[in-house]
Amino acid sequence: MLKLPATDKPTMSPRDLGLTGRQAEVLALMMQGKSNKAICRALDMAEQTAKKHVTAILKALDVSNRTEAVIAVGALGWDFRRIGASTGGETKTQQVSKIIPLGFKAETSEPALALPDKPSIVVLPFANLSDDPGQDYFADGMVEDITIALGRLPGLFVIGSIAAFTYKNRPLEARQVGSELGVRYVLRGSVRKEGYRIRITAQLTDASHGGQIWADRFEGELDRVFEVQDRVAAEVSTMIAPALRTAEIERADRKPTANFTAYDLFLQASRRHAENFEQNQHSLRLLHRAIELDPSYGAAYGLAALCHYWQKVCLWIAPDDPRIAEGVRLAHLAADVGKSDSEALWMAAQTMAMLAGECERALALIGESLKLNSNSPAAWQASSLVHTFHGDCDLALEHAARAQLHNPLDPLAFQYLTTLGFANFWAGRFDEAARIADLLLSKEPRYASALRLKAATSGLLDRLDEGREYVRRLLAMSPWVSIAAMRVFYDAPLRKNPRGLENMLTGLRRAGLPEG
Repeated sequence: MLKLPATDKPTMSPRDLGLTGRQAEVLALMMQGKSNKAICRALDMAEQTAKKHVTAILKALDVSNRTEAVIAVGALGWDFRRIGASTGGETKTQQVSKIIPLGFKAETSEPALALPDKPSIVVLPFANLSDDPGQDYFADGMVEDITIALGRLPGLFVIGSIAAFTYKNRPLEARQVGSELGVRYVLRGSVRKEGYRIRITAQLTDASHGGQIWADRFEGELDRVFEVQDRVAAEVSTMIAPALRTAEIERADRKPTANFTAYDLFLQASRRHAENFEQNQHSLRLLHRAIELDPSYGAAYGLAALCHYWQKVCLWIAPDDPRIAEGVRLAHLAADVGKSDSEALWMAAQTMAMLAGECERALALIGESLKLNSNSPAAWQASSLVHTFHGDCDLALEHAARAQLHNPLDPLAFQYLTTLGFANFWAGRFDEAARIADLLLSKEPRYASALRLKAATSGLLDRLDEGREYVRRLLAMSPWVSIAAMRVFYDAPLRKNPRGLENMLTGLRRAGLPEG
């Protein structure tokens, strides 16, 4: 099995391993979870030829199956998203040599991402033109909601807002953004909030040539802000894809709330709810005020539930703390109240699975969320996470890849890697899980999930000195952690994977975690 590179930069390229340009294209599709038949259709090759390429790839990576190949590629840090793009006459092999690590920006110009086979767009951060710089969160909220509104259109490919926000305060040309994200259209603009009125200016650019194709100004009262957002999304969809059904973004039953103050509180709460316990508690207070103002606000219930999810995952509270039950209660309310809100549904599902072990209902809710917005990277990531609890590594990888597809520059890529690490741990692939934990900790040394994963894998692989060091670091952050506490922690999500639970506890015990 290939070892992790010692630094964040890859130590070798696909060509160094003997992979041809054609094999790199096959590997790129494998990274997306494509079957041999799907690879044949995409690359117009015979199935026997595809099988030979897959066999050669596995041999070059020194792995035995597709899942291990994906992990090996992730460990090497290769970014295959640029394979297949037009690069002015370069051969595929020349393109392969330019692959860059995921999560790192190349110092030289890179080949453009290939465009999807449907209209594609990114909504860049809007400038805050209000007198108060503290209103940035409101402008960011406009971008998030317009992105979600566009994402509901079935014929449109939309880049997630997290990737878009990596461009905040960066004066870039639309052509560069389109090249880096693989989209045809770029929407940007500004927001001005004055008294009880809001003004949004928007500009749509064709990234293929950088020319403006539409611009407009939208004004309205703050209590009708959602109508203004929908007008922006409807105008954009009309400009870039007349065949799209703009009625999908005008349906009243998908409005998050009719109460502007509740909406504003939600936007403030969403900014830093997973940053630390203090900010998490502040966000919960804001969300409870929003719910008081509008008891039918599904997304507010969902985000409040997710705050309790992060309390548990980050070990800010003990796994038997009464606040766990409160998180489950809020998740059920979010699912009931937010039946037509894609964001409320995935947040409720992720919380139910982790805090209550209700994985079947969680997957059903995520399915409903994706029906409403198949462009949601968060919903795809939630689906991947829930599948890891069952040890369903292959499906978890496929859905995590879909999440990355919509967030190619996601600064929170460690969540994707966390999913891969635990998926392999529950599937019994401890070496791969350990390597991913190393990569996570190289970027986030105090990341509680990665510390647990590393300590457990070290114990199971008889690297006991190493395991004791990571247990020490874990206890320095959360002194209450013990074998008994971890049994309670994992009992709910691993209810149908008892072997995975026992492997986790055995590994932590061998690494020196106290019993209780």
